Amino acid sequence: MGRGKIEIRRIENSTTRQVTFSKRRSGLLKKTHELSVLCDAQIGLIVFSSTGKLSQYCTHPFRMEEIIERQQKVTGTTRIPDHDNGEELCNELVVLRKETDRLQQSIRRYTGEELSLIAYEDLHGLEQQLQLSLDKVRARKVRILEEENSNMYQWVQEHRAEIEYHQQVAVDEAKVRVDNHQILEHFPFFGGEQPNSVLQLATHHP
Repeated sequence: MGRGKIEIRRIENSTTRQVTFSKRRSGLLKKTHELSVLCDAQIGLIVFSSTGKLSQYCTHPFRMEEIIERQQKVTGTTRIPDHDNGEELCNELVVLRKETDRLQQSIRRYTGEELSLIAYEDLHGLEQQLQLSLDKVRARKVRILEEENSNMYQWVQEHRAEIEYHQQVAVDEAKVRVDNHQILEHFPFFGGEQPNSVLQLATHHP
């Protein structure tokens, strides 16, 4: 009796899935090597596990990059743009250098350097740009202050009851201290030597 057909579907258990992957990967690499040797085939095999681990095989003595480049030439696809044109690279470099010089010159002008060679019209334009930047900075400062004030007001509103409670406690404590002070002034023997008789107590009473 033959073996039943095994259903091919994703293994849900991660441990079982990893064990199965390791076994079948080894078998796949072995079969790939056999195919390459027996049939003199140039093979590049790349496998990523579910955890991102890389496994690969490349027919000796070739490198994987060579196999991929050959595949791209056959299929007409290009992974990396061809920049072998030296003249094109030089032109791009010249453009980048000019742009860099222009930006550096603009920075020096904004910091007040090298203004002696600038024409009046250019100075006027620079002044307008600086004024616009200054207006934006001031507007941002005002916005930040408004946000801070709004946050402070919101905090006060949220803690108003607590603040009023502490204020009332402070007022009550101050009132108690004033009352105690008045009592001490009214009866100067409080806190000091106590009267020895009713007669002495009477003499201290106004």
